[in-house]
Amino acid sequence: MSEELEVERGDIRDNGRRPPRAVVGSHRIEEEMFGRVFDRNIVMRIWEFVRPYKRLLFISIIAVLVFTGTQLAIPLIISYAIDNGLTADAAGQTALRTAMIAFVIATGLNYGSTWVQESVVGKAAENVLFDIRTAMFSHLQDVSLSFMDKTEVGRLMSRLQGDVNAMQEFLETSVLSVGDIVLLFGIIISMLWLNVPLGLLTLCVLPVLFLVRIVWLPRARTAFMAAHEANSVTNGALAEAIHGVRTVQSMDRQSINFDLYNDKALATLHAHRTASKFAQVMVPIVDSLTGIAMAVVVVVGGTMVLGQQLEVGVMVAFLFYIQRFFDPIRSLTMQYSVMQRAMASGQRLIDVLDVRVDIKDAPNAVDLPHDMDGAVEFRDVTFGYNPANPVLKNVSFKVNPGETVALVGPTGSGKSSAMSLLKRFYDVQDGQVLVSGHDVRDVSQNSLGREIAMVLQEPYLFSGTVIENIRFNKTDATKQDVIAAAKAVGAHDFIVTLPEGYETVMGERGGALSLGQRQLISFARALIADARILVLDEATASIDSYTEMLIQKALVTLLTGRTGLVIAHRLATIRNADKIIVLQAGEVLEQGNHDQLMAHNGLYAQLNNVNYSSFDDLPEGGIDAGETQKS
Repeated sequence: MSEELEVERGDIRDNGRRPPRAVVGSHRIEEEMFGRVFDRNIVMRIWEFVRPYKRLLFISIIAVLVFTGTQLAIPLIISYAIDNGLTADAAGQTALRTAMIAFVIATGLNYGSTWVQESVVGKAAENVLFDIRTAMFSHLQDVSLSFMDKTEVGRLMSRLQGDVNAMQEFLETSVLSVGDIVLLFGIIISMLWLNVPLGLLTLCVLPVLFLVRIVWLPRARTAFMAAHEANSVTNGALAEAIHGVRTVQSMDRQSINFDLYNDKALATLHAHRTASKFAQVMVPIVDSLTGIAMAVVVVVGGTMVLGQQLEVGVMVAFLFYIQRFFDPIRSLTMQYSVMQRAMASGQRLIDVLDVRVDIKDAPNAVDLPHDMDGAVEFRDVTFGYNPANPVLKNVSFKVNPGETVALVGPTGSGKSSAMSLLKRFYDVQDGQVLVSGHDVRDVSQNSLGREIAMVLQEPYLFSGTVIENIRFNKTDATKQDVIAAAKAVGAHDFIVTLPEGYETVMGERGGALSLGQRQLISFARALIADARILVLDEATASIDSYTEMLIQKALVTLLTGRTGLVIAHRLATIRNADKIIVLQAGEVLEQGNHDQLMAHNGLYAQLNNVNYSSFDDLPEGGIDAGETQKS
């Protein structure tokens, strides 16, 4: 678990700047899971989100202080009533009425301050967390894909949810800790003010409590960390088993998986039992110390009352204060752990917010004109996800306006990488990618996204209705526009058979639809976007022949008046392209139309001559000349 946490944090913070650190020793685990007790830099960063609500924060603090004041005043009022109001004369009656009025006022202030404190603190904390979540979501929408490539998104989002919850707990309890500190010192001052000897005698139990805490706290924290770690491992195994239930059942591994999970669950049970023992041991100890302190007050205070050295009301006030004395200590101990977790969580939140956005608009970026011609050119482009291992090497080719150009080649030849550079998901290392004569690094990302539509091999549909998914890129499209686009790509017929037609709500990623149906919807989405350049990245690779036939017909409509770049493996789908560019090992091997490439008698022609249907059928050693002759 510790290693997992550390690598995760390294993944987030690295982004090409810092390598992940190894975890060594339990101290490192503790720092990762709980963090330092106080980190000024983290607090200042979180304060940026709290600052807009500082007025609510100050109101909350005032309410907490008023509440604390009433808690300190009530025993004094009761003491005054006992010592001055329990007489039959007029002075006693006046004192009793005064005490009753003061008690009503204190109770009212107590109720009012509690209500203000709870409502205002909760409102401020929720607003701060909303702003943090919004800032994180906005930033994660813009971070470079190079960051997402090396970050496990599921774990990232899981951790961020937990970290935000930890920050919420900290924000809601940090204000209350102010009241706990004031209450603790207020009780000490009040007892010493009422009677110094009895106050000092009562406080003699404190060293015992601190000694117990010194022995208990490190062992308790170790037990809590072990329980946290075991719980995380068990939850991870549970999630993995649920996500992979089809594979588990297909391989008849239910009993084996149950045994593996049962071992983790038992380890979690034992860890939580140990943690519970440490959590519970303090309750009887604190109760015993409270009882001892009260016994001291009753015995010593009672003796002093009998000797007329102490008033009865003062002794009663002492008993009230002792009952409340250990509450703030217990609360501050909990706040100590909350603050440690908040510091670690705050660091991870800041790590995400500070992830560098590599792909962003240049200061003088221009918008692509709406009437752009749609020409595309790669000029000596070199690119690699790892700069030391280029995926594309000095690639150059041109796509004229309105042309349909196919990029073909074996898996790993750089086809999809080239299209990612066109969309500017990544930046080139050397060379230029030009759209309508503009370097993509010099144009705004909004206009680039507006003029380039992509259809991927695995279409991604979002939770929502069919119509919302089709007009995902153009939210102002009318229903008539959506229906027209669906009809154009052959999706209308199956959409109208859905329970609610275009208003049918789809599950996560459109799981209720077949892959071919999801692909047709993505085609309709690309068509309604009305982009000048259309990129089809293996859009027909994973669908049946009938759906492919529908899509091939739809492509005629889809590509009319547009520049098309089609990535395909199957040779039959690209023969009618205006130009075919053959890539191999990141280099342009040959280019031309089907007839030109056949006449050139290169790799493309050889594949056709031996009746290979796909570049993926290419043997590792290449095509044997004798095999070509035989064909």
